[in-house]
Amino acid sequence: MHQPVVTPVSTPIRATVGSTAARAESRGPLLLAPGPEAPAHPAHPQLSYLQPVPRHMVHRAAIAEVFLTDAVRTDEHSFLVAAQWPRDHALYSPGSDGTSDPLLFMETIRQALVYLAHAYYDVPLTHRFIGFGSQFEITDPAALRIGGEPVPVVLEAEWAWVGNRPPHRFGMRLDVVLTVGGRTCGRGALHVVAVDDKRYAMLRGRGAKPRGVAVTGPAPRALERVHPAAVGRLRAKDSVLVREHTDTPWQLLIDVEHPIFFDHPSDHVPLMVTLEGFRQLGHLLLHPGDMARGAGHGLLGMEVDCQAFGELDAPIDLVVRERQPDTGSGTTRLTLDAVQNGTSVATCRTLWGTQAAHRAARADHRAPVSSTA
Repeated sequence: MHQPVVTPVSTPIRATVGSTAARAESRGPLLLAPGPEAPAHPAHPQLSYLQPVPRHMVHRAAIAEVFLTDAVRTDEHSFLVAAQWPRDHALYSPGSDGTSDPLLFMETIRQALVYLAHAYYDVPLTHRFIGFGSQFEITDPAALRIGGEPVPVVLEAEWAWVGNRPPHRFGMRLDVVLTVGGRTCGRGALHVVAVDDKRYAMLRGRGAKPRGVAVTGPAPRALERVHPAAVGRLRAKDSVLVREHTDTPWQLLIDVEHPIFFDHPSDHVPLMVTLEGFRQLGHLLLHPGDMARGAGHGLLGMEVDCQAFGELDAPIDLVVRERQPDTGSGTTRLTLDAVQNGTSVATCRTLWGTQAAHRAARADHRAPVSSTA
């Protein structure tokens, strides 16, 4: 079994989907002639940044958590997807170097795949999405520096069917290139399957819960969260690392009341929570407590393989399997495992770089996450 990436909002709103023109007409004439408050992208004038896409089309309950604004088809399986990244965000706050949080990129890829699946490939809104793997890398961090306005980004996306058996099971992969102002600065991919409720229940076994049922987390534990500054976060509630003893593994704190991690009810640990745990542990390991703000390593990439569902009622250990510093390039590779009840839930390979490594990444636009890539 594989860890789900997303589940639909409890009671999704049915939408008529089709061409961009049809969707524009349903939203009103302003979308066809955006005003000065929301101009089209200069490099892709057919894309609009006027408003977010409908929240149920990206499996979000909160409108504020929808980053996609538009999508157009450029070939049979090729698309341009528009998104607006906020200058600041309660969870995905800018880094100490003034650049957008790299996990915004991963969340944008997730939203893009889900949106395209529903809007262009008729995957039912009631299907459950289950993740097999995801990856991203930032090849030009300087392009993500935040200025005086929200960041309009474009994903150049390529769709592929993988093990597709409709209508009950859809297998899909989305590969994207990230551009900001026409400047290529990253790439990523997401591989998922979408299944109906019957097949989802078979995969989940006893862990499945009816759609919309309130979820509960593990029993309260007297463990203190790591200070948010130590894991690169601003708010205490966004720290997801706890530890019982100094000689025991770090654990993922599961807080089902968190308004962003658990945007809507889920019967498992969402992938973005696990990714945040991996990122925070990497930050903690690579930033000594006495290190000045702005020093140290920044996250350049992640590659995640999902092996099992993360259950809500048992601890998840985050284990460091390998650490490979490269003093020549200023990068460090960390391989981490999420383990629950002795079983691996997910494996993550991360690439971290110093400011010098960031400049080198920009120079050659190539910073592979995997050492075998």
